[in-house]
This record gives sequence, C-alpha cells and structure tokens, in this order.
Amino acid sequence: MPQQIQRQGILYALCAYTLWGIAPVYFKLIAEVPAAEILTHRIIWSCALLVILVLLGRQWSKVRAVLRKPRVLMTLALTSTVVGGNWLLFIWAINNGHMLDASLGYYINPLFNVLLGMVFLGEKLRRLQWWAVGLAFIGVAVQLIAFGSLPWIALVLASSFAFYGLIRKKLALDALTGLLLETLILLPPAAIYLWGIADSPTSHMADNSLYLNLMLIAAGAVTTAPLLCFTAAATRLKFSTLGFFQYIGPSLMFILAVTLYGEALRTDKLITFACIWSALVLFSLDGLRSSRRPSQPAPR
Repeated sequence: MPQQIQRQGILYALCAYTLWGIAPVYFKLIAEVPAAEILTHRIIWSCALLVILVLLGRQWSKVRAVLRKPRVLMTLALTSTVVGGNWLLFIWAINNGHMLDASLGYYINPLFNVLLGMVFLGEKLRRLQWWAVGLAFIGVAVQLIAFGSLPWIALVLASSFAFYGLIRKKLALDALTGLLLETLILLPPAAIYLWGIADSPTSHMADNSLYLNLMLIAAGAVTTAPLLCFTAAATRLKFSTLGFFQYIGPSLMFILAVTLYGEALRTDKLITFACIWSALVLFSLDGLRSSRRPSQPAPR
C-alpha cells in the first residue's frame, strides 16, 4: 500500500477516534437537555445531514436497492434499535457522572468482539486472547464480588455495540447507506417524541436560545463526522492496523472524566481498569505476533 495512502488513513483514523473521545465535551455542554431529547435531535439532524451527503455523493441508488430488500430492512430495524439504545445510554451516562463507566465500556468492546466472533462466526481464540478475556472477566468479577457493584453501564455499552457491529458485518452495507437507513427508521419515533410527547424547558425549539438550538442541530455533525473519518480510514488501512487506534477514544474519555469533570477513580474501578488494560496489552501483543507470523501455505 503506498505510503501516502497509509498516511492519509492514519490521519483519518486519528480524527475519527479523537472525535469519538472528545464527544462527551459536547454532551456536557448541553447537559441541561434530557438525554432522550438529545437522542431525538441526534437522530433527526444526523438523518438530514446524511440525506444531503448521499445526494451529493450520488449514492441514492444504493439506498433504493436496499429498500427493495425486506429482510435487510427488518435487520436494519433491529440494528437501529440497538444503536439507538446504545446512544441513549451513552448520553445519559456522560451527563450523569458516569463517564468512567462509558470509557470502561469502550475498552471492553474489543474483547466482546472477540467473544462474539468465537460464538457466532466460528473464530477460534489463541492462547493470549484467552488470557485477555480471562483478565477482563476477573476485572468485572472483582467489582461484583468484592465491592458489590456490577459495571452494568460498561457492560451494556460494550455488548450492545459489539452486537451492532456483528449484525452490520453480516449485512455488508457501506457505512453511509446503513446509517442513513437506520436514522430513517428511527426518525418517526424520534419526531413523535420530540414534537408530541416531550415536555421540558428545552423541548420547544422556538423557546430555546439560538446558541442552544445551534448546539442541538450540531448533533448531526457530532454523529456523522467521526463515522465518515472512520470509513475513510478503513478503506486506506489494514483492519489490524486500524484496531490499534480504537483505544484513543476511551483513553480520552478516561482523562476527561478524571481531570476535567472530577469523577472519582475509586478502588473498585481502578482494579477493574487495571485488569482491562492488562487484557488489552495481551490482546495487542497477540495481534502483533499473529500479524508478523508468516501465513501457512494453503493445502493442496
């Protein structure tokens, strides 16, 4: 792969995961808005932006092709529900002092991907991967047994996003088309909730300040910009290379939670994070070792 394309891929990957990592700052700025309302704005304005991008990219034919496939649409209805729930829990966690839990969830996510690959795709775990999964399990068990608290936010975020990724992998849709159709599916309930059910000081945009309305509209860009950067990176880098960038997001969340927003890093969380970080070191070492290993010739 030409070095220039690789450099572009690295820059796109850095942008994608950095934007995901600092997204909590945006949600904190609109913390006065209930999480469910932020979610509806995220859906509505993401949908509007994605329609514009699809039209500009002349990719509407891809959307029409999927609309003629009922089974794919049924599956997208499932993925849209899963990702919508993931978004809602993430927003709620950020604005209710659980940014560390959200960070932990996205640290655990790659390990969930490994387990789902083993269960649903028939992939086999190597020895270091088993050790990594075991350490992650110990980290969760320590919180549950010794301290009586289950990191449910982290587990739900990690598992829901892993299941979402697994189903989308099986669909094999490009990111732009898939996300547009998912937001279109979520659009009616989001619009009904925002303009027919929600009743809070911020639910009526005509009563909001211009600043708040602009911030709410920006939810579309906050959602789609990192995804488009990720897609651009994925087309320019090996998947194994791209995987090493995925820890930027939760690391930035962790730093923001402890330094800027003053979340307490209690002993139980510190032990759990130590186990997860150790697991990720083993996971990364295994990835490096397997990528350097010469491939076996195919049997004749």
